[in-house]
Amino acid sequence: MRKLSIIAIALFMQTISAQVNRFVYQVTMKPEAANKNDIKTENAYLDISSEKSLFYSENRLKRDSIIQSNVQNGGMRGFNREQMEGVRSNINYTVEKDKANQKTYFKDRLGRDMYSYEEERPLNWKISSETTKIGDYKVQKAETDFAGRKWTAWFTTDLPYQDGPYKFGGLPGLIVKIEDSQGDYSFDLMKNYKIEEFPTLSQFGNTLKVKRTDFVKQQEKFKADPMAFMTQGGSGRPGGIGGLMRIGGVRQGGGSGGGNQNPADMRKMMEERIKEEAKKNTNPIELQ
Repeated sequence: MRKLSIIAIALFMQTISAQVNRFVYQVTMKPEAANKNDIKTENAYLDISSEKSLFYSENRLKRDSIIQSNVQNGGMRGFNREQMEGVRSNINYTVEKDKANQKTYFKDRLGRDMYSYEEERPLNWKISSETTKIGDYKVQKAETDFAGRKWTAWFTTDLPYQDGPYKFGGLPGLIVKIEDSQGDYSFDLMKNYKIEEFPTLSQFGNTLKVKRTDFVKQQEKFKADPMAFMTQGGSGRPGGIGGLMRIGGVRQGGGSGGGNQNPADMRKMMEERIKEEAKKNTNPIELQ
C-alpha cells in the first residue's frame, strides 16, 4: 500500500509539473510614430511550463482556428474575409524562452517565410526597493534599457515564475506590468489559468534561422519594398506571390469565393494591404 501511495503521489506531481500555466496580458501599443493617438490594444498569452515559455497573440490562435476550419470544410472557397479582419493582430511574432539553456528565440514572418533568431542581448535589471500592489499581487519595481527604450517593470514573487511577456524575464519573480518610458508599449497581466498543453501554432512557408542583425536587414528590405521582397523570396531566391500563398493546397483569396478571383486583382489587393501595414508600423517596440 505504501508503494502504491508513493507511486500515486509521484504520478500526481508529474501531472502537475506537466501542466502549462497561461498568463493573459493586455498589450497596449502605439505602432504609428506620426499618430500617437492611434492606440491598439489586444490580448497576448504567456504560456509557461517547467521547460519553456511561449509568448504570442490571442488572435493568432483564433486565426489559426478559422483557417483550419475552412481547410477541413473544403478549402478556402467559402473563406470569409470579414471574419479574418476581426482577428487581425499587431503581434505577429512569437517569443520562446528555453529554460534549461537560458535561451530566448524570436520568430516573425517577413513575406512568405518565417525568420527565427536567438536573442543575444542581455537584460541588465536595476531592482529598486520600491513596492506597491497591483491587483492581488504585491509587486516590486525594476528598470532596464533594452532595444532603444527604457522600461519599468513591476514583478511579483507571489507566483513561482521568473518570466514575463515578450523578451522580458530574468527577474526574481513574474512580471505583472511593464511599460516603456514614452508610454508607447505596455504589458499588463489580466488573469491566469491552467491549460493541458502548449497549442500547435500553424506555420506556412519556410523557417529561416538567421542572426538578429541579418533579420533586421531583411526587415528593412521588406519595409522599403514589400512586393519586391516577396517576389524575390526575401533572401534573393526566386518565388513569392506570383502563385499566391497556398493554404492546404488552395490559394488564399480575399473575400467569399476568393479562390475564383483574378490573380492580378488579388496581387494588387495584397500589395495595397502590405504597403498600408508597413506605413502604420513606424514605431516598433524595438528601436535599435
